[in-house]
Amino acid sequence: MKVVSNAPPLIALSLIEKLYLLEELWEEIIIPEAVYYEVVIQGKRKPGASLIEKAVENRWIRVLQIKKENAVKFLLPILDYGEAEAIVLAQEIQAGLVILDNIESRLFAHQVGLKVIGTIGVILKAYEKKLIKHPLEEIYKLKSYGFYVGDNLLKYIKFLLQERKL
Repeated sequence: MKVVSNAPPLIALSLIEKLYLLEELWEEIIIPEAVYYEVVIQGKRKPGASLIEKAVENRWIRVLQIKKENAVKFLLPILDYGEAEAIVLAQEIQAGLVILDNIESRLFAHQVGLKVIGTIGVILKAYEKKLIKHPLEEIYKLKSYGFYVGDNLLKYIKFLLQERKL
């Protein structure tokens, strides 16, 4: 399955030392040039940049150029550049999944028929596949870095874990 990611999920998973989960779950992640530029070039000294750069060098994160620049420009009033490129790229390569965290980008991606998952969804999927043992621990680590997780979502995840529905 072709999977496209935006920058925040890559950064978040890098912060908690779980970027490798993406490779374990999907073997290859595709990012647009804008995401690579944002994370690796602009974020050179920020957490996660070197991990993501190494993943690109090791070729399990692949950087692709989008073809429809006008489609990106159309989205810029509502989305940032990385989000817009990720959505356009996902459409261009007919990706089976796009990884986005921002609510506006997620809603737009759904509207254009893309299947979406976020960072929390990646953690839960990794738990289901037995790649991690304690998803709540990873989610709380994310929160300690300032990653927003709503109270209702947290309660719902706890409920699913208690009821063994995950």
